[in-house]
Amino acid sequence: MVYVDDPVLIAYAVYRRRSGKGVNYERIGRAYPHNRGEGLTVIFDAWPLKGGHIILLELDEADDRRLLAQAKRR
Repeated sequence: MVYVDDPVLIAYAVYRRRSGKGVNYERIGRAYPHNRGEGLTVIFDAWPLKGGHIILLELDEADDRRLLAQAKRR
């Protein structure tokens, strides 16, 4: 299976903070355009153990910097 180098969405597990105020986002994977047309292929690096909520968000500036650094190492 062939993936585009850059993911279109990032998968995060969402956890409530112990204080009960707010949430934490932990990056657990990424999504690429499906190689046969419509849809996405999601690749998980981890799976949420608490709560099981997964959200997919567009990349932000931190993701862009990380992807550029990875590309320079190749």
